[in-house]
Amino acid sequence: MSTPPPPARTVSRRTLVIAVTVVAVLLATVLVAGEAIARHTYSRCISSQFEKDMGSKIDVRFGYKPLLVTWLDGKVSRVSVDSEGGKFGPAVGMVVHATFNDIEGIDGTKGVIGSSSADVTWDNDGIRQTLGGLVSGVHSSAGSGMLTLDVLGGIAKLQVKPQVTNGVVHVETMSAQLLGMGLPTDLVSGIVDVFTQSLQSYPLGLQPKTITVTDNGIAVKLAGGRTELPAAQNGGSC
Repeated sequence: MSTPPPPARTVSRRTLVIAVTVVAVLLATVLVAGEAIARHTYSRCISSQFEKDMGSKIDVRFGYKPLLVTWLDGKVSRVSVDSEGGKFGPAVGMVVHATFNDIEGIDGTKGVIGSSSADVTWDNDGIRQTLGGLVSGVHSSAGSGMLTLDVLGGIAKLQVKPQVTNGVVHVETMSAQLLGMGLPTDLVSGIVDVFTQSLQSYPLGLQPKTITVTDNGIAVKLAGGRTELPAAQNGGSC
């Protein structure tokens, strides 16, 4: 009669399988926890670096590259940024969605952004609030490409047309009428200047490429090339 194999070998194999499984689970847990910590750390760091220049609180999201790898090579493949708080720089109601690609040197020192793009929307009510008390209403027309501003309680009308030339936004005065007469030059210039400045405050190498007047406001497309990334505020580090 043959002798059955000793049970100890079976127990040893089972123990080995259990041990390998436990190690794998622990390793996976450590990696997941490490990735979560890395994403939180880099989100805080990049927010600190970008918010000062963007003039707005921002929400940061990352691409698919594990940020644990970023801790080793100092590179982030893509960062998506959305403005928060209902304001971008001086512009009330301006919403910015930007994407920054191939960021290097994310370590608290100056780095570089490989390229960037952004979509900006600015609604009519936000434009009204930004332009101040002299403007009581803003009406935009996609058909004409112009905005009509109600000035001095609506008894005066100022029509303007924003355009992009060589990466710079210009706001051209098309007409300015007060009961059939022209508006004072200083008044028109002051309103147009605030309007123009609010459409030029773009950070981190982003420049306007196109501007479109819609029936709800303005839409701007921005793009940028290789640009230096400022150091983190207060000497912070990622």
